Amino acid sequence: MPEAPEDLRLALVRLGLLDPEERPAFTPLTGGVSSDIWRVDLRSGPVCIKRALSRLKVAADWRAPVERNRYEAAWLRLAAEAVPGAVPALAGQDAETGSLVMAFLDPADHPVWKERLRAGEAVDLDAAVSSEVPLAALARLLELDVDAATEVKRFSRAALELFWGRPDLERQLALARIVGPYHAVLRSWAASSTGATRRVLEAHGEDAATAALFFLLVAGQETTSQFLTLLAHELIGSPGLLDAPAGAVVEEGLRLLPPLVSWRRVAAVDTAIGGAAVAAGESVLVWLAAAGADEGVAQCPAAMVPGQRGSRRHLAFGAGAHRCLGSQLARMEAEVVVAELAPLLRRCAVVSPPAGDENLSFRMPGPLVVAMR
Repeated sequence: MPEAPEDLRLALVRLGLLDPEERPAFTPLTGGVSSDIWRVDLRSGPVCIKRALSRLKVAADWRAPVERNRYEAAWLRLAAEAVPGAVPALAGQDAETGSLVMAFLDPADHPVWKERLRAGEAVDLDAAVSSEVPLAALARLLELDVDAATEVKRFSRAALELFWGRPDLERQLALARIVGPYHAVLRSWAASSTGATRRVLEAHGEDAATAALFFLLVAGQETTSQFLTLLAHELIGSPGLLDAPAGAVVEEGLRLLPPLVSWRRVAAVDTAIGGAAVAAGESVLVWLAAAGADEGVAQCPAAMVPGQRGSRRHLAFGAGAHRCLGSQLARMEAEVVVAELAPLLRRCAVVSPPAGDENLSFRMPGPLVVAMR
C-alpha cells in the first residue's frame, strides 16, 4: 500500500473529516493529468480527495494555478443545488493544499466511458471526449457554470448550421427556435457574469458581452471538438502515428484535418490572386483546408508524417489580424487528449465513422462510435 500523503491527511483533519490520531488507508486512483486523486477509507466510509497539481502530468512543462480547485468546488456546490444528484457530494475544500473532498462513487455503480469500452460496449467518442474537454476548459476560463454540455452543443451545432449550412426555410425556423432562446440564456449569464465576461460587460455593455459569449461558446469549443473527433478517427485507422510525440501528431492533424475548410473574406482594395483580378468589395472564398496540403508546404504534403519539415505551415487557425486567439489553447487540449487516449486508440476499431453535414465552412463531423478490437 502506498504511503499516505501527510499533507492530505492533515487537510482532512482541518476539514473535520478525520480525527487527528486517525491514519486511514489512502489508495491512489487513476485518471487525469492535472490532479492527484485518492480514495480514503474513513471510519464513516470512503471519500475521494483530489489535489490540483501546479505542473501537469504530461511530457511538456505545462503549469496551471492550483487555485482552480476553488472554482471546481464552487461549481460542484452550484451544480448540486441546481440538479441534485448530478455530481458527487462535496464534503469540503482545503485551500492550503488545493484539495477538495467528494463522496466516493463506486465504479461498479458508476461506470465511465473507458470502462464501458473495456467491457465490450460501443461508445461515441465525439460525445464522451470531444464534446466535453474543450467546453469544460472554456467554461473554467470564462468562469461560467455550463451545467449541461449536451445543451451547449445543441446550441452551437444549430448556430453553425443556421449561419454556414444550407437549411431550407422550414429547417431555418427550427434552428432559430434553438438559437433564439439560448441567446436569452447567454444574456442572463452575461448580466450575472464574473471574470473576463464581466470586464467586457462593464466596458462595452450587455449586448457586447452577450455577443462575446455567443461566439466564444461556438468558436471557443466547437472547432476544437470537431478537430478532436476528426483526429481520433484518423489515429484509430493509422495507429502507427501514435508512436510520435503527441504535439507532432496534433500539428500534422491541424495541417491536413482542420475543422474549418473555408472562410469568406471581402477584398479591401483592387488586387489579383493567382492571376485573377479581384475588385475591391468582391467576396473571396479562402480554401483554408487546401493550404496545408499544397505542393512545397511540407516534405510530404499529402501524407501525415508527424515531425516532418513544414508541419506548422498551415492555415488551420487563419493568419494575420484574423488569426484565432485560441490557437494555443486548442493545441494544448488536443495534445493532452492524444497523449491520454493513445493506449485506448491503439486497441479501438471504428463501428460508425463521423459523417459530416453539408456546410460551407465547417466539417461538422457526427458521432464517432468505436469499440475495442
